[in-house]
Amino acid sequence: MTVYKSRKKPTNQVRIVCKHLSLYLIYLFCVLIYLYPPKSFHIMAWLSSGSSNAALINNLKSHGLITSDRVAQAMLGVDRAHYAPTIPYQDSPQPIGHSATISAPHMHAAAAESLLPFLHPTARVLDIGSGSGYLTHVLANLVGPEGKVIGIDHIQPLVDLASSNMTKSGSGKEMLASGKVRFVCGDGREGWREGAPYDAIHVGAAAREEHEGLVEQLRSPGRLFIPVGEYSQFIWVVDKGSDGKVKREKGFGVRYVPLTDKPKG
Repeated sequence: MTVYKSRKKPTNQVRIVCKHLSLYLIYLFCVLIYLYPPKSFHIMAWLSSGSSNAALINNLKSHGLITSDRVAQAMLGVDRAHYAPTIPYQDSPQPIGHSATISAPHMHAAAAESLLPFLHPTARVLDIGSGSGYLTHVLANLVGPEGKVIGIDHIQPLVDLASSNMTKSGSGKEMLASGKVRFVCGDGREGWREGAPYDAIHVGAAAREEHEGLVEQLRSPGRLFIPVGEYSQFIWVVDKGSDGKVKREKGFGVRYVPLTDKPKG
């Protein structure tokens, strides 16, 4: 005769622990969904890599990450291979040395599209954390012949690298020679007052907080595109109206390298 022993029922303490664990997992899942929403921007971004610059831009367009023909043409006019050292047509950030990175192409597209209404023919633009110079060149393509774009970085070798990269194309050489594009070394967190006011300011690294000095350097009207946060980062779009009033709008979650002092040593 076989004797079956009955299983012990879980104690109330075990039930409570399991309940709390379930609630914690649900909460964690919700936080992840909030920070990294599973919609087209984040999913399609990783599917947009191409075998050439044209293929990359076409994929970004087909996935809805570029919606403006002006932005598409501006990005087609800049070969990313001149600015990204390893796999230029992959839609992901890449190191460029000195603890800096070049952002993913879909983030450059998002910034350009956000700033587009302020990139008129005579616009003055400041690109903070210009790195290897890619987005500075794209922004220069989006303003007219009378427009000016200043790229600022706090690491002199990157300032030199950006200038050198622009000379790899005829249009880049011409922009540097004419003064339409200029690269300077300085603390981007303080902006660049010499060229202010700006119709558009782009920040390519995550600030711990929004810097009021940058808002002050905006023209009225003008727009600032800036990632803000340390562990949890979001894009903030800051508009200064023609009346000087400032409006701030929180956008999507991102992951940028921090906007900091230059590395020591």
